[in-house]
Amino acid sequence: MEQKEFGLNDIVEMKKQHPCGTNRWKIIRMGMDIRIKCEGCGHSVMIPRKEFSRKMKKVLVKHEE
Repeated sequence: MEQKEFGLNDIVEMKKQHPCGTNRWKIIRMGMDIRIKCEGCGHSVMIPRKEFSRKMKKVLVKHEE
């Protein structure tokens, strides 16, 4: 299985959309756990890195350093 490339402040799309109707999430913290923030309602969720890699569909916007 290919390793997905993502970084801090990237906008990603998850396999399931948020109940608010948006499927755009911003990565706001990285470590063993990854915290993502919904772009629609501002709700943030922290999930383990392994689970995040499995549930992430694709990177929509790559953050420029």
